[in-house]
Amino acid sequence: MTPLQASQLQDRFAAVWARAGGTHARDAFADLAGRYGEPGRHYHTLDHIRRCLRDLDWARDAIAPDDTDAVELALWCHDVIYVPGATDNEARSAGWILQWGTGIAAANRIAALVLETVHDGMPASPAGRFTADIDLAALGCSRMRFRHNGACLRAERTDLDDQAYDAAERAFLRALLDSPRIYYTELFHARYEARARSNLAWRLAQPGPAGVTGIRR
Repeated sequence: MTPLQASQLQDRFAAVWARAGGTHARDAFADLAGRYGEPGRHYHTLDHIRRCLRDLDWARDAIAPDDTDAVELALWCHDVIYVPGATDNEARSAGWILQWGTGIAAANRIAALVLETVHDGMPASPAGRFTADIDLAALGCSRMRFRHNGACLRAERTDLDDQAYDAAERAFLRALLDSPRIYYTELFHARYEARARSNLAWRLAQPGPAGVTGIRR
């Protein structure tokens, strides 16, 4: 990330943080950026957040105006805590907004949106569905990008050998492919569903532990 890109990200974070009522934006961003830049992260980085923000901006007109800042802040912090193999990363990331966002009236709502990125069923609210869909939008990217993302995700899981990783990855991807819908909003379903299913089917057809797509946890 170049200094200009870092500055632009910080400015954007500070703007939405202030609109939501947050204080100490510089300190909050420094902590957030430091966590996304931890050694060992290859996919769950600020690059992932930048891609999420691009999809948010593309979808902005379809999101209720009262929801956009909450969705954006949920995306900013949904992977701020990432411990490979941990099952409470999303819950701890939700806790981050509650810790730092003491002046944000919607902090509890934002924390609830973060929990939608567990992807364990259809979110109850439109804001939750957009948050979840944006997080998974990368599944519907080009095959080349899909493979690159998979290599990055595999690189994060040094706690698993190839066989264990392959089994866990296949279980996660098969569950997505077997679900009636990967994307719950009509907008993301129309844009990404077919390509995401093609990417998942392609990966599952590959023999042996290839590590080319990657599990989320």
